[in-house]
Amino acid sequence: MSYTAAQLGVAQLLATVPGGSALPWEAEQVAQLDSKDMDFATWQRLAARCAHHLARDEVAGVVVTHGTDTLDETAYFLHRVLAPPKPLVLTAAMRPATAVDADGPHNLLDAVRLAREPGARGVCVAMAGSVFHPVGLRKRHTFRLDAFEAGDAGPVARIEAGHLRCFRNWPAGVALGLDVIAVPPADWPRVEIVLNHVGADGRIVDALVAQGLHGLVVAGTGNATVSSALAQALERAMAAGVVVRLASRCAVGVVRPAGRVLPDDEAELSAPQARVALLLQLLAGRCDGAA
Repeated sequence: MSYTAAQLGVAQLLATVPGGSALPWEAEQVAQLDSKDMDFATWQRLAARCAHHLARDEVAGVVVTHGTDTLDETAYFLHRVLAPPKPLVLTAAMRPATAVDADGPHNLLDAVRLAREPGARGVCVAMAGSVFHPVGLRKRHTFRLDAFEAGDAGPVARIEAGHLRCFRNWPAGVALGLDVIAVPPADWPRVEIVLNHVGADGRIVDALVAQGLHGLVVAGTGNATVSSALAQALERAMAAGVVVRLASRCAVGVVRPAGRVLPDDEAELSAPQARVALLLQLLAGRCDGAA
């Protein structure tokens, strides 16, 4: 099934929710784009508007509608930047709004219910009846409604017949703050992802370094292993001042590189989420005056 994403505005999306007219909500259109085209400027606006509304006493929580393609990256970005004491719920749809069995309205209703849930807090994702922590979240399937998974720990909760059943604690974290991402988007560090594979010789790393690379995430095989040639290229990159971070190309599992101990919330990150973490690390370093 093929369709064009991001065709409905927020008001049109809300109109599809069963019983939505009776809910005490308000809407703001921050952006309308296919999530494959998400960019730093939109991230900045989204984080700022979420922070604004979450700071209002009369607001119980905030819901963000998003495309599925980069939902995991945006959720993790907001988790690290805001770490709000109120619920900030992201949701999406795998089927178009014109489909007979569209999943968007139900996902949106679940997200709104979750945003009003007493005791809920932090950034989370509501999809297909499951509630996910952003750390380690991955889109695992191209078409299925239950397209997301949350690694070894599984979902935080399930929404069943309109009721929330919790399995573990709500997302928590230390907010980096909006000042860290206040740099103009054109000045954000350049961080790329490379993949270890049969025949990986490291030439792509050398080429990226020559273009002014600041950070590099390596999606290694298995437990973040890389070929000897790629390892040598990474050593050259680090000698040139590039910050290197390891992840795995495996769908699920933590990364425990030899000789290093990573915190659990870093070890479980996918390569795209590790790139977000490295971007924020480099931005925070600039903000603090560090190298």
